[in-house]
Amino acid sequence: MAATGRKHLVRDFNHFITCYLCRGYLIKPTTVTECLHTFCKSCIVQHFEESNDCPKCGIQVHETNPLEMLRLDNTLEEIIFKLVPGLREKEEQQEVEFWKKNQPKANGQAESLRFQRLGLPDVGGDDHDDGGDDDDDAGDEDYHRSDPQIAICLDCLRNTGQAGESTVTDLMKRFIRCSSRVTVGTIKKFLSLKLKLPSSYELDVLCNGEIMGRDHTLEFIYMTRWRLHGENTYPMVLEYRPRIDFG
Repeated sequence: MAATGRKHLVRDFNHFITCYLCRGYLIKPTTVTECLHTFCKSCIVQHFEESNDCPKCGIQVHETNPLEMLRLDNTLEEIIFKLVPGLREKEEQQEVEFWKKNQPKANGQAESLRFQRLGLPDVGGDDHDDGGDDDDDAGDEDYHRSDPQIAICLDCLRNTGQAGESTVTDLMKRFIRCSSRVTVGTIKKFLSLKLKLPSSYELDVLCNGEIMGRDHTLEFIYMTRWRLHGENTYPMVLEYRPRIDFG
């Protein structure tokens, strides 16, 4: 007589595939490497805006930059989509509806949405435009979610203008994590919007004292300027300073 196995229901696995914060199914499941607890990406990122502790076990994830300790679990995401019928389609439809309702209405907002697609922090809807035309990523519809990620620290070089005063300021949050495909040109636009610089203002971005070209990607800089100098610590440090033209 053949043995009949017990059929498992999705709710039998809910403990493993639901988010501790929102209580829904894990969307973009993201694991805290310090304690291996997993949450929805949006939930844990929002939590770390207010706290450096894991919301489930209370352990301090990182003293200054807990986002550095997050890892996206693509395998778990695929398992959840297979276990829960229709979840993938529902999420894709909600995403389409979100972007339809949030079409960019100004150049500044368009840049802000582009930063989000590239994995950079949201800079808000400041209406600043440096006149650049970085259209390589504008048409990307995958939002670079599956790209290798890289952690960088943006440090302000204390250059002074002709009046002897610092012409740019420090970012409130210097540590960011973004796609390795982000270019220096995009970093410059991010800094201009975040620091509310005039559209005519120019910045130089440097790595180990060398000015980086605007088309250099973070991956290229890491491989050719950071790692080859024996800098194996994270995050990679980029410096920015005002470009002072004498003429």
